[in-house]
Amino acid sequence: MFKKMMLLVVCSVISSTVVADCIKKPNGKVICSNGEEAGSYNPNTGNARKAGTNQYGVTTTQNSRGGEAKAKNGVGVATTANGTTCVKTRNNQGCR
Repeated sequence: MFKKMMLLVVCSVISSTVVADCIKKPNGKVICSNGEEAGSYNPNTGNARKAGTNQYGVTTTQNSRGGEAKAKNGVGVATTANGTTCVKTRNNQGCR
């Protein structure tokens, strides 16, 4: 269930408009134009993603196009750069 949620969140976060330049170094690390290291990078779309978990177990995923998602235990909120917010609860999901 959590993997499905993260896939939903990542897919909705990907739909935005700003692009950052990222390149893969010979050592395998992906470095973006803002100087930060990316967690993953899609060379076809030019989108880089970075995720981290806070002390409360909430995973925050940010992408180079301005989107952000927060999830814990299969529920979460994703916000795109253009302002669309999608929410998934235990019993429902939807976007505004």
